[in-house]
Amino acid sequence: MTMQSTQLQHYLPMIRSLPNEIEKSDLINARFLMERSGPLEMYYAPHNEYVNRGARLVIVGITPGWTQMKAAFEQAKRSIEKGASTTEIEILKNSKRAARFSGTMRNNLIEMLDQCGVQTPFQLGTSAQLFNDELPLLHTTSLIKYPVFIDGKNYNGHAPKIEQSSLLIEYAFHHFPQEIAQLSKQDPLLIVPLGKTVSATLQTLIAQGKIGSHHFCLYGFPHPSGANGHRKKQFSEAKQRLQQIVQNYSSKALR
Repeated sequence: MTMQSTQLQHYLPMIRSLPNEIEKSDLINARFLMERSGPLEMYYAPHNEYVNRGARLVIVGITPGWTQMKAAFEQAKRSIEKGASTTEIEILKNSKRAARFSGTMRNNLIEMLDQCGVQTPFQLGTSAQLFNDELPLLHTTSLIKYPVFIDGKNYNGHAPKIEQSSLLIEYAFHHFPQEIAQLSKQDPLLIVPLGKTVSATLQTLIAQGKIGSHHFCLYGFPHPSGANGHRKKQFSEAKQRLQQIVQNYSSKALR
């Protein structure tokens, strides 16, 4: 990843000036506002600017929420305060590590990944090991790489739908495929889209030829959020099909 592709340098002075305990008003303001389109507001956050090019498994959400945004900025500030020896790439990488799935959501995610057998192709005992920083198999990202809010609330993929917003289209249908292209030119990836909106968008991108059709995608994988009350039912209905996709990936992509 070249640093020319990131926004971090511009925001470094502002990150340095942040308090150690960050509140919403510290970030959801004009200093970090990147773009506005109708009711949508997109703000900067550093973590999705780091691309793990060696990844074999990719987990994709819709857009970072407030919790991820806050964790990314707090880690970025800590990294900056370590001194001049901390490089921009280290700041971005540390922010990614801090902001990716944590707590109950990570536990739900790991449970479903394990039941799908995702750990098996990578010769792991459990998918929890994918989050080990010494084992760089995993890349987490979002269709829309920067946090998007409507009236201060996390954008959830609805009202408007991605296809109804030129801002969201630009990121989901142009920037996101470019990011996936950085991960793999030829080798298939195992891609886990979280929720129906991400699955549908990924299917469209592959149909349009913007993402290679040689990748293996777990369409129908539920979002692991505890707020998703239909998660267990959705997973139960999709489980056998998801297991088969993982088996196909293991036999065809890793032979």
